[in-house]
Amino acid sequence: MAAARKKQAANAAVEDSGSAPEGKRLSEIAYSAILEGLFARKVPAGAFVSQNDLVQLLGIPVQPLRDALRVLEAEGVLTIHPRSGIQFLKPDFEFARSTYQFRSIIERAAARTYAETGDAAEIAALLADHQALIAAIEKDGLTPALTQTLEGLEQRFHGAMIACLRNPLIETTARRLKNYVTLIRLERLITQPLALRTLNEHIEVLRACTDRDGDRAEAALTVHFQAALQRILGMF
Repeated sequence: MAAARKKQAANAAVEDSGSAPEGKRLSEIAYSAILEGLFARKVPAGAFVSQNDLVQLLGIPVQPLRDALRVLEAEGVLTIHPRSGIQFLKPDFEFARSTYQFRSIIERAAARTYAETGDAAEIAALLADHQALIAAIEKDGLTPALTQTLEGLEQRFHGAMIACLRNPLIETTARRLKNYVTLIRLERLITQPLALRTLNEHIEVLRACTDRDGDRAEAALTVHFQAALQRILGMF
């Protein structure tokens, strides 16, 4: 009887932890770990795996893993097949097109708002950092360190425009789209010409923002996304 009561108490504690703040924190850690596993190719895009496979591979406890999987399924990153396994998304032509179309709808408005109301010092800093990175790539080539700098600068560029809208719903959607773009780009080789082209497209947007020209900023952002989509579609 005593042993049974202890087991019931332990089970209750586990269930309570799933709804407590700590349980929420663990599920968020599990969410990040699954995405990192995908981005690091520990879990290949399109893979069909069991829950136990993910527990072993990523070192995530079962309950937080289940919570995170449900969130990721709602976000379209995977499909849970009951009593069968988990099917991860494998991006294709249509998924890439839809993702960039959605990004374009959101960020065209963001570019216009950033041009009209964005912080001038932030815009100037982004422009200077883009120009400095171009100079470094042209001098040393696209080294691994400069590739990391490029990725960080791209996040700052798009993040600054999204933040300028001051809309938490858009920010949440933008984070989800960022995950989609990362998945789409996993098989893409970033070369020096592609990096320089991307940076110069960003610069056109930033120069329009410096001039407080919303029409030009929106048009330059549209050109950037059209070119980026064409580069992505060349992979399929």
